[in-house]
Amino acid sequence: MKWNLRMVAAQRDIWRPVQLLAAFKEVGFSPSLSKVAALWGSQPVTVRLEDLDMICAALDCTVADLMQAEPESHRAVRDEAPRAVAGGKPGSEAARPVVRPGGSGRKSLPPN
Repeated sequence: MKWNLRMVAAQRDIWRPVQLLAAFKEVGFSPSLSKVAALWGSQPVTVRLEDLDMICAALDCTVADLMQAEPESHRAVRDEAPRAVAGGKPGSEAARPVVRPGGSGRKSLPPN
C-alpha cells in the first residue's frame, strides 16, 4: 500500500503537519501533533477506521485518494531481494546448528 496523505494535503494547500492538524480540528478530529506528524512523515502500519474517516472528511477526499495499492510485481521484487545471512554471504543458505552425537551437545555438571 502506498500512503498519499502529503500529496492529498498539498492539493488542498496544506503543507505542514500543523496546518493538517487545524484542518482535522475543523471536523472534530483532534489527534496529538505527534500523531499527525507521524502520519505526515511516514506510512502508518495501522490506521483506525474512525481516524481514516475523519482524515477523509477533513481533506474532502476518499480512502482511494489516501491509499494506493501497489501492483503484485512490486511486492514480488521486494520479497525476492537477497537477504544477508549471519556468518555467510548474501543469498547463501542459512546457518544451521551442528548436532553432535550423544545428545544435546551439553555437558552435565559434575556432582557436588
